[in-house]
Amino acid sequence: MKLIDTHAHLYAEEFQEDLTLVVERAKAVGVENVLLPNVDETTIIPLRKLTTHYPDFFLPMMGLHPTSVTANWKQQLETIYTQFLTLNCIAVGEIGIDLYWDQSLQQEQTVVFEEQLRWSIEKDLPVSIHSRNATFEVIQSIKNVGKEKLRGVFHSFGGNIDELKAIMEMSNFYVGINGVLTFKNSKLGETLRHCPRERVILETDAPYLTPHPYRGKRNESAYLSLILQKLAEVWEINREEAAYITSNNARNLFRFVNDK
Repeated sequence: MKLIDTHAHLYAEEFQEDLTLVVERAKAVGVENVLLPNVDETTIIPLRKLTTHYPDFFLPMMGLHPTSVTANWKQQLETIYTQFLTLNCIAVGEIGIDLYWDQSLQQEQTVVFEEQLRWSIEKDLPVSIHSRNATFEVIQSIKNVGKEKLRGVFHSFGGNIDELKAIMEMSNFYVGINGVLTFKNSKLGETLRHCPRERVILETDAPYLTPHPYRGKRNESAYLSLILQKLAEVWEINREEAAYITSNNARNLFRFVNDK
């Protein structure tokens, strides 16, 4: 069984003490690649270290997270773009709009997001999108830049059917499903029954959003198997088939080949 964790922050300080074991546990359950989204200027060095030490396992993205956008966003983008040009990135991310915590910089977030969307067109790369409380604002920005030229994933999707339908209307976009699917009161499973299977990919968002039964503890890529199990139950198929579908979807989106 081959799995791809399409979104995890394993360069975070939470993994400094036992990263080797975290990687071993992930591989033991079938995880063959982990995609690493950048957050801001402070995460560039630790992200690059992981891709240097595990070049066949960790695949880097580069981007500026919306909650990290400041009034000095032009300088931030210049720093991130320099890294983007020098790193062999698999995607632009993590980028987007977040209106959950603070709406005071919505305009700046939108400008930054749309500029990074243009990077993805420039390099023909997918985007990993953070869209908390901002699904329709994100979709509008995608349309502003050119939805026909863009492709990507709405990372950590937990929206309703209307939001899902709006995303699915853009044929080049997927939804990233993580531990939220396993939460006791989550309605995500029912929403996913309305989603084409070929538009779903798996992620952990480690160290965040740890799936049941480990909720409240640090998340890690090995727990992708728990998300897979729940998705297989929702789809009423076996784990192997669900793994094949979601991993194939990830390869189609990110356009990489694993020869292992």
